[in-house]
Amino acid sequence: MKKQCFFSQNNIQHIDYKDVDILKKFLNPHARIISKKKTGVTSKNQRKLSLAVKRARFMGLLPFVSR
Repeated sequence: MKKQCFFSQNNIQHIDYKDVDILKKFLNPHARIISKKKTGVTSKNQRKLSLAVKRARFMGLLPFVSR
């Protein structure tokens, strides 16, 4: 059974880089982006998610690495 996409399930149209709480759900403890196979996010939303995470990292809202 496939997982439902988190963003379509919660009716989130725009993945914003300022929503750090949502973005942290898709990062592992080392602050790496979790693959779409494990999270169940669609390919389109995974690309938007990765772009949002990268923007948040550049703006200093998320860490690049975590120990």
